[in-house]
Amino acid sequence: MPRPIKPRRCGCSGCGPAFRPVGIPMGQVEHIGLATDELETLRLCDLLGLTQEEAGERMGVSRGTVQRIVKRARAKVARALVEGAAIIIDPAKGDCEDASV
Repeated sequence: MPRPIKPRRCGCSGCGPAFRPVGIPMGQVEHIGLATDELETLRLCDLLGLTQEEAGERMGVSRGTVQRIVKRARAKVARALVEGAAIIIDPAKGDCEDASV
């Protein structure tokens, strides 16, 4: 039996429920779900420029966990940009605790 997932502290509240290509109705594009912990790792590592170790300290997880999460998040965002898919911010996915960071 795998270990239970350790909750992550997330300071981003999300900026909206979705991003989609302009000019295409939401029902006509593929949806790619982005979990709140994935959004948080992108914010910390790519927007704020923190190292994965620093991001891990802020989120309360190891550097390796941040590395796996950010790799998955970057792949989803790249796929959405290249394929013209919508990114759906899903607070039900991921294991974030609401925290002011």
